[in-house]
Amino acid sequence: MESRTLTNVGLDHTTAHAPSETDAGASPLPRGIRGATVLQVLPALVTGGVERGAVDIAEAIVAAGGRAIVASAGGPMVTELNRARAEHVTLPLDSKNPLVIFKNIDRLAELIVRENVDIVHARSRAPAWSAYRAARDAGRPFLTTYHGTYGHRNALKRWYNSVMVKGERVIAISDFIAGHIRQIYGVPSSRIRVIPRGVDMIRFDSHNISQERVINLAQRWRLPDGMPVVMLPGRLTRWKGQIIFIEAIEKLGRRDIQCLLVGSDQGREGYRRELEQEIERRGLNNIMHVIDDCNDMPAAYMLTDLVISASTDPEAFGRVIVEAQALGRPVVATDHGGARETVIENVTGWLTPPGDAQALADAIGLALTLDGQQRQNLSKRAIEHIRANYTKELMSKRTLDVYNELLRERSAGR
Repeated sequence: MESRTLTNVGLDHTTAHAPSETDAGASPLPRGIRGATVLQVLPALVTGGVERGAVDIAEAIVAAGGRAIVASAGGPMVTELNRARAEHVTLPLDSKNPLVIFKNIDRLAELIVRENVDIVHARSRAPAWSAYRAARDAGRPFLTTYHGTYGHRNALKRWYNSVMVKGERVIAISDFIAGHIRQIYGVPSSRIRVIPRGVDMIRFDSHNISQERVINLAQRWRLPDGMPVVMLPGRLTRWKGQIIFIEAIEKLGRRDIQCLLVGSDQGREGYRRELEQEIERRGLNNIMHVIDDCNDMPAAYMLTDLVISASTDPEAFGRVIVEAQALGRPVVATDHGGARETVIENVTGWLTPPGDAQALADAIGLALTLDGQQRQNLSKRAIEHIRANYTKELMSKRTLDVYNELLRERSAGR
C-alpha cells in the first residue's frame, strides 16, 4: 500500500508541552496533507471533552487537506462533523458487551481496509479494544488519547484500562495524566506525547458574546441585578465537589451573592435531591441554585464573577477552568490534577486543598474583594496564559505532528 505523509506539520513533540516561539498564540493549522486518512474511534458523539476533541481534530485534518473519519454510535455532534466535511460511520461502539466488542473488531477491520485508513486513533476503552485488534490485523498504526485516570484499584480494571496504553503513541491530555500512565502502567516517556485540550478562542472570546445573550441567561435563571455571581459548572456527580462548595458558601457567611451549580444530573436524580436538601438545610435557598445543563456556557461564564472547580478527585485536565480563564474570569480550583498546570497560583486564580471547605471559602472571599483594576489585570493575565498554552490550534497542530511521526515511521518501514 502507498505510504502517505502529513506534510508541513512542524517538529516532533515529547512529553514536554511548553510552547515554542512558533507555537505561541493561535498558530496557523498545518497544511499540505497528501491524501492521508485518519480514523478516530469513540463510543458516541453526544457531549464532553472526548467528543469535542474528536470533532476538533477531524476539523483540523480536513482543513489541512486530509480525510477524517469518525466511527461511533452517533449523536448530536455528528452535525458538527458534517459541517467540517468529515465523515461519520455509525457502529455500536458505545457497547461494553464483550460479544459486541468482539464483533466490532471485524466491523472496524472491514472499514479500515475499505476506506484505505492510514492511522487508527482510539479515544475510549471499550471501542479501543476493538480498534486495537482491527488496526493490528490490518497492519495500520494505532494510537490512543488517554483522557482520564479511570478506576485502577484492582487487576481486572487495570487490564481493561491497559488498552489505552497499547498505542504506538499515547497522547496524554496533561502532565498529570502522563505521570499517571508512567507510574501505573510503566509506559516509557518515549511513547508519550502530552497534548493538552484546546479552547476555541473564537467561541470563548468576550468580544463575540453579546450582552443580549448574557442578559437572557441571567433572566432565565432569575438572577437579581447587582449581586456577584459564583458558579461551579460540571455534571452533578459527587466527586465534582458540589457538597464542598455548598459548605464553603455557608462558611463564607455572605448573603449578598448568588451561587450556581450548573450541570446535568445525567439521571442522578437522587444526588440532585441531596444537593437541594443540603442547600435548604444550610439555609442557602435564596442565594444558591441548582441549574440544569446550560447550552450557552460562554454567556454563563460572562455573567459570572468567579468560577469554581471543587473536584475531590483530580481532574485529568479541567476544561471548565481553562474556558473560564480564556474569558478572563477569576477561578478557584482544587490543588491537584490538571488544575496545577492550568491555573497560575495568585496570577490567574487560586488553588485550594481537596475537600477543604474553609480554604475554598477563604479563596472565594479573597476573589470577591478584587477591585476593578485588579480584576482587569487578572483577566488580561488569564487570557494571555490560555492563548499561549491551551488553544484549539495548538492542540490540533501537535496532534497532527504525532500523526506525522507515525506515518514517517511507517514510510521508513519501522
